[in-house]
Amino acid sequence: MRQMGVRLLFIVSVSICLFPGDECAYAQDAAGAVQALPPIVVSGPAPSAKRGRAQNATRVARTLPRVFVYPTTPISGSGIDPDKVAATVNVVDANQIKQTGSLNVTDALQQHVPGIIVNEVAGNPFQPNVQFRGFVASPVAGTPQGLAVYQNGVRINEAFGDTVNWDLIPTTAIQSVAVVTNNPAFGLNALGGAVNVQMKNGFTYHGAEIDTMGGSFGRIQSSAQWGKQVDNFAVYGALEGLHDGGFRNFSASNVRRFYGDVGYKNDTSEFHVNMGVADNNFGAATTVPVELLQQYYGATYTTPQTSANRVGYVNLTGKVEATPSWTIDGSAHVRVFDHKTLDGNPTGTQPCAATPPALLCFGDNVNPANGLNGVQLANPLGTNAVLGENDRTTTRSTTTGVSLQATNTDQLFGHNNHLVVGASFDSSVTRFSASAELGTIGPDFVVSGSGIFLGPSGDPVSIGPVALRTTNQYTGLYALDTFDVTNAFSITAGGRFNAARIRLEDQIGSALNGNEAFNRFNPIIGGTYKITPGLTAYAGYSEANRAPTPLELGCADPKHPCIVAAFLVSDPPLKQVVSRTVEAGLRGTKELNIGTLGWKLGAFRATNTDDILAIPSPVLQGFGYFQNVGSTRRQGIEAEVTLKSSKVNLYASYALVDARFLDTLQVGSNSPFADSNGNVQILPGNRVPAIPRNRVKAGIDYSVTDAFKVGGDALFVGSQYFVGDESNQAQRLASYAVFNLHASYQINKTFQIYARADNIFDNRYATYGTFFDTGAIPNLANGGAAFTDPRSVSPARPRAFYAGLRATF
Repeated sequence: MRQMGVRLLFIVSVSICLFPGDECAYAQDAAGAVQALPPIVVSGPAPSAKRGRAQNATRVARTLPRVFVYPTTPISGSGIDPDKVAATVNVVDANQIKQTGSLNVTDALQQHVPGIIVNEVAGNPFQPNVQFRGFVASPVAGTPQGLAVYQNGVRINEAFGDTVNWDLIPTTAIQSVAVVTNNPAFGLNALGGAVNVQMKNGFTYHGAEIDTMGGSFGRIQSSAQWGKQVDNFAVYGALEGLHDGGFRNFSASNVRRFYGDVGYKNDTSEFHVNMGVADNNFGAATTVPVELLQQYYGATYTTPQTSANRVGYVNLTGKVEATPSWTIDGSAHVRVFDHKTLDGNPTGTQPCAATPPALLCFGDNVNPANGLNGVQLANPLGTNAVLGENDRTTTRSTTTGVSLQATNTDQLFGHNNHLVVGASFDSSVTRFSASAELGTIGPDFVVSGSGIFLGPSGDPVSIGPVALRTTNQYTGLYALDTFDVTNAFSITAGGRFNAARIRLEDQIGSALNGNEAFNRFNPIIGGTYKITPGLTAYAGYSEANRAPTPLELGCADPKHPCIVAAFLVSDPPLKQVVSRTVEAGLRGTKELNIGTLGWKLGAFRATNTDDILAIPSPVLQGFGYFQNVGSTRRQGIEAEVTLKSSKVNLYASYALVDARFLDTLQVGSNSPFADSNGNVQILPGNRVPAIPRNRVKAGIDYSVTDAFKVGGDALFVGSQYFVGDESNQAQRLASYAVFNLHASYQINKTFQIYARADNIFDNRYATYGTFFDTGAIPNLANGGAAFTDPRSVSPARPRAFYAGLRATF
């Protein structure tokens, strides 16, 4: 049933600002530096003195040249001039996020960062995989993660599987997002880089805004935000609600989020308390066999597949200028995360051969399928029923942490120098549970539960209830120094020591006990050279590591595979992944008669040793395990050009990402080309699945008149191998291109109407592909005939239209 999670009953968007002509723009970037804003003329009396010296300074700063500080550590106070960053610089600001018309920040990241693409492995646009240079930040448990994500300096990769739930980030409240590469200061899991999200506060955002939009597939969304500064105090709050019916069966989404910040600021210090809550639920339709998709584009396979995310967090941050050259930054945080899934699946349970249909077996027709009491189950479902199971999981994590950082800007040997030293400690306790309920699969592929729950069953494959307590303790010490050898040449060097302790404690007597430790020092060295005032060259080398997660350690035995994220059975040791990255390039700007031209061209190579992949089990379809697979390499180039003027803004980018295995390896696979033992042979040079080589992006915004603006954007993504096709023998998932349009019209000084059309050519394409067991259940949508095509894909959203109205006072 489709219903609104939050009832927002109007389709009018209202913006209220403190000053005439003010567009509620913020005046600082992620590191607190003044942003470029056009000069404005304020009519009426001058602002009252009691509005505060800081507020007046913000408004005066609108006429100053742009000064941007790029974050070099999770705590934003350590930023430096981007021309001194020995890596690619990618930043998406609040205006770019707002222009997408989406409450999903990943849409703006895909549009504006050359190396990022988004795919919907979960079958839901609000639970996407974000892939940058072939490294992934995903909400799907069991996905080998490769990006660290921070919000206001706090790492938000969840403790149990390092997953990233993008739906929990309040998009309206985002001030900027920086995609940081080649920097080990961001700690564990920053193999491909880090995503640093900085939120708004009452010092950087003044005014109030309510924004509502509606359109295709029952979409209605609304957000409200308000910020105010009084003398040295400021407050900010944002509230968001969204309902989307989805274009596929059983794929409705409801999003409810709140974010707030209270701050105090004077000449030498700044303190903030920010907090957030979210309560979201999704119909995650996941992949669907191509045979079903050809019959109906909104088809699903084995439902229900739902998930629910809840989070609450409080962060305390402070910044003190101890001396003119020493600044101390610190933070403390607590985060409580709750995740529940209900996943309808085919089952390994079947009538036994010896006594059908009286008893049930698991994995084959010999090994008994037992109930929770350990007694073999009778078959109450009949001989003609198509058996399935509803797998349920619950993950509850509580994370606390502190960080402290000192920044010094004293000159060294008469040269400018920027030194940062810091330390962080995070501790997480997670309670994970899973259960499997036997059921039957109807003609619509819906699994109806029977109330019969499976106990430990099968050998070597095992299924049964799981209750696990895990403890993660992550400690980090880092130092970074940027030294100006000359006014044009700067060198950055430093490193970070990571210590990870992971403990697994079984709560019901299975083999899920373990205690692992992973330690490593990761160095960084790089330099930049300003060839001309508008041209800078950079080069750098860095290392990063990722410790195996509790989820991976609990499912790492190929002899005892498990349903990933559900039935963990053993914890043989995995090695930590180490990534070594080298990066170099050029970037520059040039003032032209038609506007400001910006461009960048870079190349990168990241080599992972002891990389971890999720391997399908050859013993039973739907099961798998995690395994170190030797070395892999991701390398490529990124190029981007932008042109900005008062009349037109345009951009175009190209990224090549070549991801390959470097070692010979035999692994289990669900590929149709697997041998009789269910294995495929990986050879050096085989491409890593699910990583397309080519990404092309372009967009334009044009002011037809002062009131009427139009624009469009395009995305092309090249072909990719299906997940499970590590030997590169099967047909690839096809490339795709998608085009979007948007427009706005300023009716008068108060009202603006806007609209957008996505996928205007109604291209039917898929962003992700894998294989499934064609014999697990019959094709119930085709009279019970057997499936013949093992491909299963995540279809993208068809053509969609959205519209709204803004009013500014």
